Amino acid sequence: MAEAIATTTAGTVRGQSAYGVRRFLGIPYAAAPVGALRFAPPQPATAWDGVLDATAPGPNAPQRVKPFPRLDIAPLIGTGWNPGDDYLSLNVWTPDDDRTGRPVMVWIHGGGFVLGSKDAPVQDCSSFARDGIVCFAINYRMGVEGFLPIPGVPTNLGLRDMIAALGWIHANARGFGGDPTNLTIFGESAGAMAIADLMASPLAKGLFNRAIVQSGHGGMTRDIEVARRLVDKLASLLKITPDRAGFASVAPEDCFDAVEKVSSPTARIDLRDADGREPVFGISRFVPVHGDDVLPQSPLEAMKRGVGAEIALLIGSNAEEMNLYLVPTGVRAKIWGWLATYLLSKSMPGARKALKAYGLGKGKKPGEALCDAMNDLVFRWPVRRFAEEHKGRTHMYEFDWRSPAFDGELGACHGVELPFIFDTLATATGPEGLAGEAPPQALADRLHRIWVDFAFDGSLPWDPFDRETRLVYSVVADEARPEARMPAADFLP
Repeated sequence: MAEAIATTTAGTVRGQSAYGVRRFLGIPYAAAPVGALRFAPPQPATAWDGVLDATAPGPNAPQRVKPFPRLDIAPLIGTGWNPGDDYLSLNVWTPDDDRTGRPVMVWIHGGGFVLGSKDAPVQDCSSFARDGIVCFAINYRMGVEGFLPIPGVPTNLGLRDMIAALGWIHANARGFGGDPTNLTIFGESAGAMAIADLMASPLAKGLFNRAIVQSGHGGMTRDIEVARRLVDKLASLLKITPDRAGFASVAPEDCFDAVEKVSSPTARIDLRDADGREPVFGISRFVPVHGDDVLPQSPLEAMKRGVGAEIALLIGSNAEEMNLYLVPTGVRAKIWGWLATYLLSKSMPGARKALKAYGLGKGKKPGEALCDAMNDLVFRWPVRRFAEEHKGRTHMYEFDWRSPAFDGELGACHGVELPFIFDTLATATGPEGLAGEAPPQALADRLHRIWVDFAFDGSLPWDPFDRETRLVYSVVADEARPEARMPAADFLP
């Protein structure tokens, strides 16, 4: 590998060049969030003398990763926590030449706001760089540090980190050959939720032109007072006061057991709002809150009022999102009807009616009805609702290619589009790979090109989505088709 040099506002960085791509890894965009800065808004990174070695990824946010049954998820979220202070950092991939004015893409990883990093293999951005894009991927604070509204601590620190990273990229993109006035942010799952939130945030206004929201939407935020129940529960488990001083007294790694306990489906904690709804359906306890300066109102309400109308939006879902959670665990095959109803009732009123609308009692197994219902309730219908309310240009896709993994039961599950979008199929292929054996490279070529073209100039090969036409692009059929209303529409706002 050859040496690659770039200049940033904080100093010079040294990366590596190989196979037509320059890579710079682990560049700090903000000061280390430790000590007095652990629960503080992101501060500027300290400038350095000499040349910073940017050839290794560096640390990531504190987290504990647990394995999935018979499924290798390391390519999706990484191998876990790599401890270290300077984890508010980013990676950069650029074409290996000295051209300037290239489009910029910024990747925000998923992981339920408690897992993941910029370094997960499936999201290597080399293919985007080879196609002429300057691509960044960022870390941000998660869990207790990033998305717990602790009294005395600024709310939404994880979102504030993302905004700080976007500001850093605006100031430094030209040093890597990019044009910060032509910037697309994209993300999946929690990363996509965050992007929907940033579209609604006055603090992020003007920082990006286009957004790609993959299997996410703006409906998974909580009222601050509801989220404070989680603060109290964790403080009780940790035997500390439910405030800044209490949580500052506990090291991040000493919070892991308590985070696991409150994250369990059987945890005794009620995070439903005044309407009896838990908008995250128990998938994660840690999510952004609304009612502060980052999100003055819920993202969906902000969209209704025209916030973010200047942003071109590509948004979509996978056809069988919940299979990722319910197939490897055996829930889809084995759960009893009463338990399916009970679990869904913890997140919404009318759970039994919703399950009946998806086939419970009509020849469909309880787990299948639960899975089908949650596909729409958790992901697919809220994605459409966000698209409906966005006042700017909006295009909708549905990833409907079915993975053959788990004897074909994994299907078009959550996250399976990632190796296609990044053209990294090799990372997710194999006996325990998300994409199974021999996924189609031709589909990866086509989808990756769609993302690249959108980043260059906003162009897409199908017409926009609206309430009337409801055009949704099927990635398998390679065409946009009108979509029927979902049963979930009767059970969600």
